[in-house]
Amino acid sequence: MPRIGPIMRRAMSPAKTAPVDNDVLRALSYPVLQRLLARCQQVSLTYGEVLAEFGDKIKHVYFVNSGIVSLLAPVGGHASVEVGLIGREGMVGMSLLLGVGVSPVRALVQGTGSAMRMDAAAFRAEIKRTPALAAGLNRYLYAFIAQVAQTAACNRHHLLTARLARWLLMTHDRMSANEFYLTQAFLAHMLGVRRVGVSTAARLLQKRRLIRFSRGHITILNREGLERASCRCYRTVNEIRDRVPT
Repeated sequence: MPRIGPIMRRAMSPAKTAPVDNDVLRALSYPVLQRLLARCQQVSLTYGEVLAEFGDKIKHVYFVNSGIVSLLAPVGGHASVEVGLIGREGMVGMSLLLGVGVSPVRALVQGTGSAMRMDAAAFRAEIKRTPALAAGLNRYLYAFIAQVAQTAACNRHHLLTARLARWLLMTHDRMSANEFYLTQAFLAHMLGVRRVGVSTAARLLQKRRLIRFSRGHITILNREGLERASCRCYRTVNEIRDRVPT
């Protein structure tokens, strides 16, 4: 997928007075949360917006409130492939937690929403100052590593229809809506396959009345059926996440 040009990000309300739906931030005590929010700004996330580019210096971290961000890894001279999804359970810019200020992936908004944005320098300072924040992000990082590892195995061994079902379930979990916008070209890019492959897999799921897919609009019709159509990878990642100690 060609690089999408810079998008003017519209600042919303001051973070300290804005609603917080990010799981990592919500787990913090009220005084700590208020101090962190004073160093954040709530911003909108626009479909197709690039939050970080592979190899670039990380300027901000994003605690996602709503919407979805895909993390894409380059594959030689081919189009990049998705290796992970981030929603309200996590944060974009996790390499800063490890002391590395360069992005190892491309972070691309695939579902419109909002986030709490914090300057990289402020984030580094808060990680040192706030053990509860560091602990929460470490737990999230553990679960995210499991997601990345399982995605790699899934892409190598499982049929496209099952992979598409898994991916739609992961998107559904994070969007909190039964309908969302995803074109066939975008899905093909995310899954690292040709567009015709996505079309065939989507038609199979639609024929089983699990989804409705028309002109980029996807509607989940049968969540339980979609879980049965998915490979075991979806349940495995959820089980690992649920076992992470609090």
